[in-house]
Amino acid sequence: MAIEMKKAKIDMIHGSIWNKLIQFALPVAATGILEQLFNASDIAIVGNFAGDAKTIAVAAVGANTPVIGLILNLFIGIALGANVVVANAIGKKDEKMIHKAVHTSVIMSIVGGFIVLLSGELFIGNLMQLLQIPDEVLPYAVLYIRIYLLGMPVILLYNFEAAIFRSIGETKISLPDYKY
Repeated sequence: MAIEMKKAKIDMIHGSIWNKLIQFALPVAATGILEQLFNASDIAIVGNFAGDAKTIAVAAVGANTPVIGLILNLFIGIALGANVVVANAIGKKDEKMIHKAVHTSVIMSIVGGFIVLLSGELFIGNLMQLLQIPDEVLPYAVLYIRIYLLGMPVILLYNFEAAIFRSIGETKISLPDYKY
């Protein structure tokens, strides 16, 4: 049995922009806050379950925060560019361009995710050494980021799909619940 959900699109073109801007920005801001809480939950879980290596494990997770942030923010920026292209095509009501932009965005996210995964697996040890992570933390930090990189294709796919939904003014409905 399919759940019927009301499509609550925001008409950004007509009327005052100020109330619509808040409706649009709050879910996007909440996503950023949840991403920060994701890292905090990693540290909390590792801190509680690492046993004797608690301090080293927490340091390993913390050492990866700038690298993970850099990768995610790079691709979120690219997804924002895809958002602009899709929104422009929607504004022009150019169905061919909409399909092309959406498909290119999805392919870019998957290919980009696998490129990050493979290059990360190959070069992450050297990068961690360049960051001067202490020797006792280094193996744990490398292991943590390698595990994290395994999920990168899916993480990037989610971020690009969320950008596509934002381009049509939809920021509240999750992907599986959306009715086309």
